[in-house]
Amino acid sequence: MSGRFREDGALALDWVASYLEHVGELPVLSSVEPGAIRAALPASPPDEPEPFAAVLDDLDRVLVPGMTHSQHPRWFAYFAITGSEPGVLAELLIAGLNQLGILWRTSPALQELEELTCDWLRQLVGLPPEFVGHIEDTASTGVLATALVARRLRPDRRVLVVSEHANSVGEKAARLLDLDLRKVPTDDEFRMRPELVGADDACAVIATIGTTGMASVDPVPEIADVCAAAGTWLHVDAAYAGSAAILPELSQVFAGWERADSIGVNPHKWLGVPLDCSVLWTRREDAFRDAFSLVPEYLRSPDDVLNLSEVAVPLGRRFRALKLWAVLRCYGRNGLQERLREHLRLAELFESWVRNEHGWEVTAPRLFSLVCFRRLGSDDENERLLERVNGTGEVFLSHTRFAGRYQLRLAIGNFRTTEDDVRLAWEVLMREAALL
Repeated sequence: MSGRFREDGALALDWVASYLEHVGELPVLSSVEPGAIRAALPASPPDEPEPFAAVLDDLDRVLVPGMTHSQHPRWFAYFAITGSEPGVLAELLIAGLNQLGILWRTSPALQELEELTCDWLRQLVGLPPEFVGHIEDTASTGVLATALVARRLRPDRRVLVVSEHANSVGEKAARLLDLDLRKVPTDDEFRMRPELVGADDACAVIATIGTTGMASVDPVPEIADVCAAAGTWLHVDAAYAGSAAILPELSQVFAGWERADSIGVNPHKWLGVPLDCSVLWTRREDAFRDAFSLVPEYLRSPDDVLNLSEVAVPLGRRFRALKLWAVLRCYGRNGLQERLREHLRLAELFESWVRNEHGWEVTAPRLFSLVCFRRLGSDDENERLLERVNGTGEVFLSHTRFAGRYQLRLAIGNFRTTEDDVRLAWEVLMREAALL
């Protein structure tokens, strides 16, 4: 393989460049049947070496048809993500360097760049300097780690408090840590009601800025008051919406989050960083170290540093900071703000089309780039509409349930999405609704 690395590398880079240029021409949602991909590939590994070109051939022939394309400009499901070009190239460097981040000394560059980039992002979103960060793979891991820290600090308390509209990661963390989960009812704007939090028996409360279903924002200042009075850990889950804090005009939405004990933001959701890159900040790093620091003899060193493995669950870590660093440098504050503002404009535009069309309704307040809506009619009709829309392959949307009804969601966040893409989504919705 080594003799053909440059030639094969050129083929791979050309393949990726061509894919990104033409991904908008592919069906967004894969239509293969379960088991089809596995059946199309050999059941056993090869005995003899195969050329890398054969891998690319099967990528085209078998795997691409089985992909739902998150790089597609008309991926509007869940929360849109982007592997931007600087991030994609950085992933190549990450794989080539293959750094082993188990200790500072096994890669000083890995650890110190991670510390730096987390601090750069902290500055961009306006958090105070006492917050220090590291990178997890996903917000799920960050919430689990945070809940574990909180449980160790208050072993007498076995309750984890979340909003009824919080992401399921809180529920999973409670299950894994054998905690009782309490879901707090919300108000008319789907925000956690702080007067019902009751934090006295809780080891942690998770407030959300940008809930998964409808991107609502919990009243963080009031929840912080409740947690401070009860001596309860407050985590703010801003996995999706936290990136929007780089926009000065949205700073008020994030009021009070600096009072949290920990905060999670996913640059792989709305900042163009390829999966997986979730930043977890805390102003109580000592509590993380007390929970996770375990240095066996074979890892002991004379270096006077805090290894990142001492404040997180994994021992080893990838050089994830390199792709975050590349994106922050290649776009800069202004470039990122420009893209987020465009997504907000497009969401507002789509929302206006829904509001102004007879027989349709917007069903939740819009603060960011997610629009929740539905066609007037039954849940079954809206569910069938979504299946028809996604079945066209032209766009991909997802759904949720709140206010006792089936809701449609259109989330904008891909750097390649244009107004034409959003307009096409509305045209497909209108067309398929007329055919029902």
